[in-house]
Amino acid sequence: MSEELYSTDKSAPNDRATAGPFDLSEVNDVRPFIDLGSLHISPRENMQMKIEIEDATQRVIAVSIEYQGSTLQLQAFAAPRSSGLWHEIRREIQGSLDSQGGETELRVGSLGPELVAKMPIKSESGAPAGFRLAKFVGVDGPLWFLRGVIAGAALNNPKAAADIDDIFRSVVVVRQNVPLPPRDLLTLVVPGGTVAPPRSI
Repeated sequence: MSEELYSTDKSAPNDRATAGPFDLSEVNDVRPFIDLGSLHISPRENMQMKIEIEDATQRVIAVSIEYQGSTLQLQAFAAPRSSGLWHEIRREIQGSLDSQGGETELRVGSLGPELVAKMPIKSESGAPAGFRLAKFVGVDGPLWFLRGVIAGAALNNPKAAADIDDIFRSVVVVRQNVPLPPRDLLTLVVPGGTVAPPRSI
């Protein structure tokens, strides 16, 4: 099917409501979680989290999870009720990376359409310094969009990929009942408990 035929539809696995990622309204059982405001993340052994803070505003803008040689960066955004964001945002990421000299490949994975990318990196002097590999995934939920950026072992190891997929699927998105423009970043907070020190970007 041509992508243009479903570009305004929500992009999500058919079993999203029962297998995740979840909306808070879809989670009935009591389970341990790390509360980051708009994201609730289930802890697991040997998993580490880093909070990413924007220097200019000092607000938390992302959380990065490190697990068994893989990393998963998570962000949740406000979205329209009847349509999704992932198809549009994916094309924008692809266009941006291609214009910077990167390489991108569109695939269909366990979460739906995903973008595999070779992103150009530069040295401190601004000279080209090779590429960094990453995979962009996204899921449209009720009034929210959850984006993940995956790197490390999960890009080429099936077991590691399944582990990261399971972590992404276990995320619970908390969308407060407050009107927000589409694409507004849902508020993240520094959680209590044990996480890595905040990291500015």
